[in-house]
Amino acid sequence: MDADVIALLLVRLVVGSTMVAHGVNHWVGGGKIEGTAGWFSGLGLRHGKLQAWMSVVTEIGAGVLLLVGLATPLACAAVIAVMAVAGLLAHRKNGFFVFKDGYEYVLVLAVVALALAVFGPGRWSVDHAADIELTGWLGGGIALGAAVVATGGLLATFWRPERRTSSVADPASAVEPAG
Repeated sequence: MDADVIALLLVRLVVGSTMVAHGVNHWVGGGKIEGTAGWFSGLGLRHGKLQAWMSVVTEIGAGVLLLVGLATPLACAAVIAVMAVAGLLAHRKNGFFVFKDGYEYVLVLAVVALALAVFGPGRWSVDHAADIELTGWLGGGIALGAAVVATGGLLATFWRPERRTSSVADPASAVEPAG
């Protein structure tokens, strides 16, 4: 058995399982869907409940697709997009390290997903069995391109962060002291 076959299978199984677990946790863990919706709303996303359900479906769906090795570039695109949104909205401001709630974890998952799209799902996959593997620059390009479009579309459509008000008074409305 070739090492690359096992390596690709391991990457697919770990990333796929991680995404399924993440989606299930957003759905039924902790604060359940309502808690996830509130968290998303707190990040500046409109329609928090819709966002929560979209996240659950995307994460579980991408995870299942990766587990079986089907539509791998699109599954990888979903992982990259979810991680990009999380990185930009929830983690970027905290710096790099995950122990400070930084973007380290989401960056690693996104890059591993991109690498998987480039290398393909491997011999033990539905894509390989159906002879529909899209690998190399094509697989990576599909994953990255779809992820950029999905991330940009979601942010353009739903992200409306609160505007910060300045503590400095508007100079035009200031009253000059008598004197």
